[in-house]
Amino acid sequence: MKRNEIVEQSLEFAVRIVKLYQYLCSEKREFILSKQILRSGTSIGAMVREAEQGESTADFIHKLSIAMKEAKETEYWLILLKRTGYLTEKQFSSIYDDGVALVKLLTAIIKSMKEGTKNN
Repeated sequence: MKRNEIVEQSLEFAVRIVKLYQYLCSEKREFILSKQILRSGTSIGAMVREAEQGESTADFIHKLSIAMKEAKETEYWLILLKRTGYLTEKQFSSIYDDGVALVKLLTAIIKSMKEGTKNN
């Protein structure tokens, strides 16, 4: 089921973001952008987990929509880190592709849930 998949993928993405944050701080001595990406990249999974306990379908969709916004913000920070030379193309592509996959999965779940509420 997609719900379990999004829980696992968002957690794995958060782990990668934490490791990226550690790398940026220790190797690149970058502290401002790294905190931004740490915040947005780890909040995706937190919102997904919070959505699991949604009070209603609307609440579930709302929380996943917030997770989507955080994922899109994370994409922005990744692009900025690449364009400013903090990430190589290889480093960027790997984690960016994971972020894009999260956005696609979130989109599919949100769309499915919205269609399900229209049919009821």
